[in-house]
Amino acid sequence: MSNYTQIFKGTAFSSKSSSEVQILKDYLFFINAEGMIEKTVAPDHVDYQNLLTTYQGKENFHSLGEGEYFLPGFVDLHVHAPQWAQAGTALDIPLYDWLNTYTFPIESKFSDLAFAQEVYEDLVSTLLANGTTTSLYFATVHKEASLLLAKICAEKGQRGLVGKVVMDDPEQNPDYYRDLDTQTALKDTEEFILAVKDLAKTTKQGVYPVVTPRFIPSCTDDALKGLGELAAKYDTHIQSHCSESDWEHSYVKERFKKNDAFALHDFGLLGDKSVMAHCNFLSNDDAQLFAETGTAIGHCPISNAYFANSVIPIARFHSMGVDIGLGSDLSGGYSPSLFDNARQAVMSSRMLEDGVDTSLPTEKRGVSNSRITINEAFYLATAGGGESLSLPIGRLQENYTWDVQIIDTKVSSAKLPIFRNNEDLQDIFQKIMYLVRPENIREVWVQGNKVHTRA
Repeated sequence: MSNYTQIFKGTAFSSKSSSEVQILKDYLFFINAEGMIEKTVAPDHVDYQNLLTTYQGKENFHSLGEGEYFLPGFVDLHVHAPQWAQAGTALDIPLYDWLNTYTFPIESKFSDLAFAQEVYEDLVSTLLANGTTTSLYFATVHKEASLLLAKICAEKGQRGLVGKVVMDDPEQNPDYYRDLDTQTALKDTEEFILAVKDLAKTTKQGVYPVVTPRFIPSCTDDALKGLGELAAKYDTHIQSHCSESDWEHSYVKERFKKNDAFALHDFGLLGDKSVMAHCNFLSNDDAQLFAETGTAIGHCPISNAYFANSVIPIARFHSMGVDIGLGSDLSGGYSPSLFDNARQAVMSSRMLEDGVDTSLPTEKRGVSNSRITINEAFYLATAGGGESLSLPIGRLQENYTWDVQIIDTKVSSAKLPIFRNNEDLQDIFQKIMYLVRPENIREVWVQGNKVHTRA
């Protein structure tokens, strides 16, 4: 008999496809020492009763209570870690002004490691409490503070993919906040990659270095070229912003006479381990290039409503074969919750489909076939994020990590409106996706380890 470190019994929801949710009613999940799901057993399986008898009552057997359900842990593809310190402020000004008036000044403070530690510890704990088990982080230009964020993820049990941000162009970045020069930016990035890879050797759930040009406007050509080379040399993940707003999209077009996607590709920054945030202004050719290279979109619906000057056609890009996951974009997005972002993803898609200008006739007002369902938004927050990062996360099935949120629908301060004992499980799933608050997230597990408990 195999030696399982944990056995769980309960009803789980997991993406079967991008539009279909699989209901795993009263399943048994067997977790091995590596924190992987080694075996799942359905109640109608011939061994089910025997296995239940063998393990029930043992210390490592966990059975969900009434009104409790498993969801996969969420995968957040776009978090500006230092901006947690300004979340919920200054969302009403254009992106360019927002960066220069608020964001760069706060990020520059992360040269102070005591400040960085305070903010980063609070952020990682907050994200775990919101059910986010994997985060793709932009840190700051500071190598030491960026490494500190990776260490905090390792200690707190979150799967962190962390990038030391590169901003080396003296003309495009403020004097008080940028890399000293291109050579230093590349040297710091290489040292950061090696330090995080070393940390990863002792981190069960994994920490990963990410090559991170902030976006084309903040980098010189030499830095972009050098970062592409470093990513290839060390086989790292890559992240940046791509065609986010009118301003950024136009700036790149003017500088390179081509769209952002093709410019990034020329520098070796698109590929199977690349995630580009926003991408609102991608053309069909750009999207095709993403699909061909395996580059993913980090869709940030709340942030887009504030800063992107548009609604991204997620359904169209998905139908073209582009990998897509969900991002909170703290603090361009105010909420640390991917539940909130999944809800907004659905709302934004409906607004794109229906249109907003009532002076136009109905058939001319919107963009047809743009809507997504809550099932699809759930997929983006879980399996879609896992596929975007090329990691075995985001699904509750064999050979995936045991990253779960245990949702309690009966918690007194945030009880979900479920009044019938035999309520349809698909309806319960939808209520969870639309109504869950952090109080409902009773426990969070990453790679088979419990990393959060709500008292």
